[in-house]
Amino acid sequence: MQPVMTGEEIMGMLDEVFPQIHAGGRVYAIDSVSPGQSVVRLSANELHLRPGGTVSGPTMMALADLAAYVVILAHIGPEALAVTTNLNINFLRKPEPGDLLCTCRLLKLGKRLAVVDCEVAGEGAEELVAHATATYSIPPR
Repeated sequence: MQPVMTGEEIMGMLDEVFPQIHAGGRVYAIDSVSPGQSVVRLSANELHLRPGGTVSGPTMMALADLAAYVVILAHIGPEALAVTTNLNINFLRKPEPGDLLCTCRLLKLGKRLAVVDCEVAGEGAEELVAHATATYSIPPR
């Protein structure tokens, strides 16, 4: 399964059709796109922290959802209307403030549905802070 879009092409598309992801500043970056996988970075700032100084659950959910969208777009092309139909997340431990990386792998890419596995970890950390699975609906072509 080879990507049909690069990270730069995807970010350009997102800037055009989904600019609200940058409402709190440019905190998301696409680190890599490869066959069946992508890595998206969140540079968490004080807007993303919860009481206790850790990155909030909704922030990690947004990262996983965006990273799933990125890996799907990378493999189907610029289809803005692919939408999340399910996102299940398990929070495993408290993430420290700083950059979080979400590695997403395509488990299934069909004509109408895509299923993605997402792992969220702090940069340089071995242990996951969250694990998610996402299902996206792909509009008919």
